[in-house]
Amino acid sequence: MAETPLAFEIATFVVLALFFIVDLFIIGRRPHVPSTKECVQHIAFFVVMALIFGGCIWYFAGSKPAIEFYSGWLTEYSLSIDNLFVFVIIMSNFAVPKKIQKYVLSVGITIALIFRGLFILIGAALISRFTWVFFIFGAFLIYTAIKLVIGGDEDEEYHENGLIRTLRKVIKITDEYDGEKLRTTRNGVRYWTPMLIVFLTIGTTDVMFAFDSIPAIFGLTKDPFLVFTSNVFALLGLQQLYFLLGALLDKLVYLPAGLSIVLGFIGVKLVMEALHGNTLPFINGGHGVHWVPEIPTWLSLAVIVVAIGGAAIASVIKMKSMEKVEKA
Repeated sequence: MAETPLAFEIATFVVLALFFIVDLFIIGRRPHVPSTKECVQHIAFFVVMALIFGGCIWYFAGSKPAIEFYSGWLTEYSLSIDNLFVFVIIMSNFAVPKKIQKYVLSVGITIALIFRGLFILIGAALISRFTWVFFIFGAFLIYTAIKLVIGGDEDEEYHENGLIRTLRKVIKITDEYDGEKLRTTRNGVRYWTPMLIVFLTIGTTDVMFAFDSIPAIFGLTKDPFLVFTSNVFALLGLQQLYFLLGALLDKLVYLPAGLSIVLGFIGVKLVMEALHGNTLPFINGGHGVHWVPEIPTWLSLAVIVVAIGGAAIASVIKMKSMEKVEKA
């Protein structure tokens, strides 16, 4: 299923591993609140790196996997913006000091990528063995798309999951932070700091979001390498977006509509692909339904760009019109 050379994949993983090591153990050890200028510069850097990486894929593997990467990256990036709503709530609920929030996000996102990597491996194994899984993925994405439009804001609330609740019962955790430390001493007794809970909360909460984002990207590419790197480049920019857009997230009023179009489109695409490779005996006698048209990769990219870009532009116009009304 791999569409890229093995040497290129190995080199990519080595570079990404070095980046995360530097980010966590060097940059992360200088806690601070990023300025607007720093956030913009970092976001621009990661966007350029994603574009360059896609260009490298194009050079080493051809246009098709490159377009698949760009489509997956844009989809994952757009879906990941929803994570920011919950990250803001988590940071507030746990009273994480502003100074160490960037470091917390770095560790949380690293944990999330490990979990997502496992999800991707499981998904790739299922797809390679059971093509009918696409019917489930497609139906789930269509359901999620409808829910985004009519489901209100219920997904924006954070509820502590079972893993965190259980952890609180079995280990000693203080109520106060001790810088970036996971362990601290109080009256001669060793305790875990709330940092441990925050790390796990962000990491495991992100996994919940992966339930729609992972099937979505498998609708764009079947290559696990492209699926994983799309997730990596999408999540890398979340730290800076968190600080830059934290106060403006509720202004992106049309983002759910744009995401619903993307998820609905990919859901339909998955169902159509499942029909092409059908093996279920109760559909067309277990044979593929070849009259169903195939959606080209470039069309997927075009739909994603138009839907997300249109939603962003419409949100900005709406925000400006509301500001004019308020001033008047």
